[in-house]
Amino acid sequence: MSDRIVFDNVSKFYGDVLGVNRVNLSIPPGITSLVGPNGSGKTTLMNLMTGLIRPSRGHVSILGLTPDQPEQLFHLVGYSTQYDSFPKGLTGYQCVSSYLRLYGFDRAQSEQLTWAAIDRVGLRDAAHRKAAGYSKGMRQRIRLAQSLAHNPRVLVLDEPLNGLDPLVRAETIALFRALAKGGCHVILSSHVLHEVDIISDQVILMSAGYVAAEGNIQSVRSEIEDHPMQILIRCDRPGELASRFFAEDHVVEVRLHNDRRGLLVKTKAPDRFYLLMNRIALDGFAVESVAPCDDDVNSVYEYLIGAEEPTR
Repeated sequence: MSDRIVFDNVSKFYGDVLGVNRVNLSIPPGITSLVGPNGSGKTTLMNLMTGLIRPSRGHVSILGLTPDQPEQLFHLVGYSTQYDSFPKGLTGYQCVSSYLRLYGFDRAQSEQLTWAAIDRVGLRDAAHRKAAGYSKGMRQRIRLAQSLAHNPRVLVLDEPLNGLDPLVRAETIALFRALAKGGCHVILSSHVLHEVDIISDQVILMSAGYVAAEGNIQSVRSEIEDHPMQILIRCDRPGELASRFFAEDHVVEVRLHNDRRGLLVKTKAPDRFYLLMNRIALDGFAVESVAPCDDDVNSVYEYLIGAEEPTR
């Protein structure tokens, strides 16, 4: 059996509406992040991986299996969708255990696997409460427990970190890393680029149904290195600071912020720029903050394709 998720010239159309087009991917084990604005094709790609939809053209293979083998695929793949709803009246425990019974596990096996999954997401104390009354973060976690309870080799997660508090977020990221270390494919979607940097072994940037870039973090970052990064500096003397920046060959643009209490600077060498800021601070400038304005995925799209993608 292959250890890759393979898309071979895959296109999916919903009538006249494009889902994804001419996608060619070979995704290895580890944590892979799908990033892109709404309408870029992330969910379509996930639905193709899980066999919920079939391609209009091309072929999809999930560890050697195809969507024409739904029963085998059902045991191989776990999927936590973006839809935040639960059967009326069910507790968190029942949401997971009833799902396992669909897989053919007997009552004793289902109970053992259910508690193991609930413990992995830290919800034992709330397991017998009705899932519909959970907070958003707890609902996210019980859906994650449901998707991983049968120990799938491919785990597909649509925005799994939304609504989690910082501590649970860190614990969930640690869980993803442990699963990936054990050989699992963890496929997740995200809008937040700095989060992708922390989590991912590789990324796939989606744009209007096409793959704009893909590879490990370093290779994708290298595709945008030639494009300037925008940084906001809050300081006491923005005019004097601007004159310092104009002397640097890696600074391509400096302009006064609208509130006249800081500067927006574009640089082609962020590392050099941050070293420069260290020296400036030592020279007596009162620098209140230095913050990148381009740490979200929409900014990367501006770099890669020249304009922000419209949402659909």
